[in-house]
Amino acid sequence: MKVLGSVVLCTLAVSFFIYGRGYWFPVYQKLAGKRTVAEVIKIYGDSSMARLESSFRAARVAFPPKEIALLAIKDRATLTLWAKSSEDWVLIKNYEVQAASGEVGPKLMEGDRQVPEGIYQITSLNPNSAYHLSMKLNYPNAFDKKWADAEGRANPGTNIFIHGKAISVGCLAMGDEVIEELFVLTHTVGLGNVRVVISPTNPQVGVLSPPVGSNPWVSVLYQDITRKYLEISKK
Repeated sequence: MKVLGSVVLCTLAVSFFIYGRGYWFPVYQKLAGKRTVAEVIKIYGDSSMARLESSFRAARVAFPPKEIALLAIKDRATLTLWAKSSEDWVLIKNYEVQAASGEVGPKLMEGDRQVPEGIYQITSLNPNSAYHLSMKLNYPNAFDKKWADAEGRANPGTNIFIHGKAISVGCLAMGDEVIEELFVLTHTVGLGNVRVVISPTNPQVGVLSPPVGSNPWVSVLYQDITRKYLEISKK
């Protein structure tokens, strides 16, 4: 029984360490002290920029770029990095999403564990994330708010990030090395020069189909996503 009890306690401790970061990390951070964006860039900037520069060189795109786009496909758990070269967008790098909770379909309310679907901007960089580093999206955007208000959804959710680690509750978890690259690159090009498109499925393969039972506005959203996604990917 003692052995079983020890195993249970160890399992609970490990689970809390992994899945309870939002609870214990702020305490650790308070003791250890917070970092600034400048400090994070100093730590991860050189190595991240070296990896990125290699990818840009292979794609024959000037580095650093003036604009970038991040295209995510939920059902494939992928995120691609694109950069503007003259008038055209060029694919620079493919990333695997390490974790993304929920399923196909837009986010509707706080606690539904859904990753949003739509066209977003990055509003801030968080050097003190419980998930290594994070970049906050402007969810809910104007479109999300419009339909939340129309349907009486008072709390459509908030605090959606692209972040590190491999745990997600409504966010895109990219792993630590990848978020270091994206964080550094976003800081370099500027928040206003980053576009984020999150699509349920791949618009290059077929028409985006709203989940059964979806409200009519989801079709409009999927048309907007398709238009922006194909505008960047040129397919």
